[in-house]
Order: sequence, then structure tokens, then C-alpha cells
Amino acid sequence: MSSITGIAILGATGSVGRQSLEVIQAYPEHFNVVGLAARRSVDTMADLVDRHRPHVVVMEEDGPAEVLRGRLASDGISVQAGQAAVQELVQRPDVDLVVAAVVGRAGLPGVFAALAAGKRVAIANKEPLVMAGELLMAASERYHVELLPIDSEHAALAQLLRGVERESIDQLILTASGGPFLDADLSFVRSATPDDALAHPTWNMGAKISVDSATMMNKAFEVIEARWLFDLSQERIQVLVHPESRVHAAVKLLDGSWLAQLGPADMRIPIAQALAHPRILDLTRRLKDARSLDLCELGKLSFRDVDEGRFPALALGRQALEAGRGRPAALCVADEVLVQAFLDGRIGFGEISEGLDEVMQEFIERDIQDLDDILLAGEDGERLAASKVEG
Repeated sequence: MSSITGIAILGATGSVGRQSLEVIQAYPEHFNVVGLAARRSVDTMADLVDRHRPHVVVMEEDGPAEVLRGRLASDGISVQAGQAAVQELVQRPDVDLVVAAVVGRAGLPGVFAALAAGKRVAIANKEPLVMAGELLMAASERYHVELLPIDSEHAALAQLLRGVERESIDQLILTASGGPFLDADLSFVRSATPDDALAHPTWNMGAKISVDSATMMNKAFEVIEARWLFDLSQERIQVLVHPESRVHAAVKLLDGSWLAQLGPADMRIPIAQALAHPRILDLTRRLKDARSLDLCELGKLSFRDVDEGRFPALALGRQALEAGRGRPAALCVADEVLVQAFLDGRIGFGEISEGLDEVMQEFIERDIQDLDDILLAGEDGERLAASKVEG
């Protein structure tokens, strides 16, 4: 890297946002924090501002922004509120790269605005590509800017595919840990509590994505993401259960050989790959708790096919991708609603996938031309999912 990269982080107070800042702080000669945006976590944001000294902070709502503004009054840091302020942040001339880590559909406008402003986007949240993958990839091409995946599986695939001729690819393989219920009795799974679902065996993630891992909806979403990121039909994108979470993705070549990317279950690795692309940073030397994968300590690496009877969400995602016409957007937002209802104790774990199936049966497809159409399809999914929660 010949110059310092100015970075804006959308979703700064979440897990990916905070880990991105950890990487940035370790490499001050490469990165500079220009702006941070979050929803409403004032205390966490105030702490991040104190440590990373951004020029601009944006909160989603006026109330939290006002409170934060009062706390930072003597620091000379601009505190703004609302979606327009997010768009102004990503358009700043001193922003070179935008980390998109806002959970849910709320992150969509910021990603589109960043691409339109000619900024590289490192995308961690699944919703933009799931809901609007075709539109986003078209925007990436139109504005001649890169869309870099932070999701560990897609970051691994991006690494593996460098220098591989497209005509040589047979299949892309996404690996799934199987989550906390991989071998659990199905009667227990159906009545599982939020604490049960959040007890992921290998990854430390936020609540929403942890529940999605337990249902395997996260892997359904990853198939949709991979279809758009790598421009391959979904029939050539497969999922294998790999409980050890050491092989993050693989590529099967036409000659029968395989390429695989292995690494620790540490999200800072794909984050750093996206921030420094195409360079690889020496994380094990700069981050005190970063570790290389020791092949001699691995023991066995096991793989198995997905049991779609246990994880029906995967098939729902594939069906939505095949149908298109707003279905992926509706499924994505419906999942937000139902997962939150589960976390709030209003529905049982088994009712998440059941509710999503019913939403897909009732959803009326629509033409998709732009972001407004995507958001409307999402609203349809929200309404249908809410009706399942309300009974």
C-alpha cells in the first residue's frame, strides 16, 4: 500500500465493526478512520470515538445522536443523524473504502450510495446481496468499483478464485458448521431457547446471525450471495457441513482436484483481507491474540451433506433465488422479523422456518427494477411474517 486508506464503517458498534476497528488500529500506517455510523448504542459509540478519533459520527436516530453530541461536545467531532447523513459520510472525498456491517435491510441505502460515489465496499452484512444482489453487482460494474466480501466463506472463495480460469470451475463449496443443533434431538431443537440457539460451537457472532446459523438460513443467504458475487448458477454452488470450521470454502475443478482455504475461526482474517485487498497483512505479529492454524493440531476434518429435513431453511433460500421477482428480499426481511420474535420469546425456534415457509407460499411476486422495488418486496415479507407472529 502506497498511501493511507480512509475508511468509513457502517455498523461500527456491532461485532464486525468493532473487529474492523481492531485491525485498523493495528495498522495506522495503512488505514485511517474517517467516520463511524451505528443505530443507537451511545455508550459503545462514545467508547469507539474515544479510541479511534473519527472525523464524523452518524447515529440512525436523532435522540441517540443528541445524547452523543452532548457527550462529545468538547471533542470537536461532528455528530449527525439519519440516513441522509450516512450517505453524506460515504460520499466524503477522504473516504476510500466503506465497511458495510449494518444488520438488516437498513444497510442497503448506504451500500448503494457508496458504490454510486465510486467507493470500494467491503460488505459483511448479508442482506444487501441477498435482497438486491443483481442490482448491486450491476452498480459495481457501472461505477467501476470493487465489492469485496468480508463473510468468511465468500472471502475464502475470492482468494481461491484468483488466477483460476472460469472455465476450469466445476463447483463452489460453502462450508457450514451446522450450528448448535447439528446432532441434537429434533424435539429439543423445536423447543430450543434463545440461549440454546446462541451457543454457537465455533464462531463468536451477533444474535441475529447466530440464530440464522442454528436454522442454517445463513447458509441459504450465502448461496444467494455467492451466486451474485461469483456469477455462477446456484446449481454449481453447494453446501457441506464441516463442524470443525477450519475449511471455510473450497473450489472443485473440472479435473477432479480441489482447492481449499483453511484458517482459524477468526473474523479479523477476512476483514483484513478486504481492507488491505489484494495485500495480506501479518495479523499474527500485530494482533496479540491472533494465531495461525497449526495443521499438526487439526486432527480430523469431517464433512457431510446437509440434512434438509433438519434444516429446511436452505431449500427455502434456493427456491427464493430460483424464483426471483422479490422473493429473496421478502424472505430476508421475514427472517429478520421471525428471528427477532424468537429472541423476544414470542415464538418458538421451530416456528422460524415454518413461518418462513408460509411467507413464501403467500408472497405475491413483483417486478424488480430498482431499490424501491426491493424495499417494497421486503415490506411485503415483513407484513406476512408479522401476521405469523401475531397469530
